[in-house]
Amino acid sequence: MIASGDLIQEAQMSSTDVVRASFEAYRAQDHDAAERLLADGFVFTSPQDDHISKAQFLERCFPTADRMTSQEILQLVGAGEDGVFILYEYELKTGERHRNTEFITVRNGQLTETQVFFGGRV
Repeated sequence: MIASGDLIQEAQMSSTDVVRASFEAYRAQDHDAAERLLADGFVFTSPQDDHISKAQFLERCFPTADRMTSQEILQLVGAGEDGVFILYEYELKTGERHRNTEFITVRNGQLTETQVFFGGRV
């Protein structure tokens, strides 16, 4: 169950802080934090996942952090009233490095939509 104080605190965070917190929850595999940061109607889209739900994202995508040795946020900027662009670089356990960009919509301290754009090797 989500404590109301947690939601109030997250609703007061800036959109970029909410996105940063969601990335930290992913890397730490903090499922409870991810649940709080994703809105019930959250939608995730990437070249591999077409408009999947919060439950599908948490089952399919969230557990993949263990394939990485590092992830670094290179750019994190607000875009409009609800949008955030993030550019990040990660290294896989294989040694390969990649960059991705995401456009994330944040409302009331929660992610409502994420659109991922895959980059190539770095």
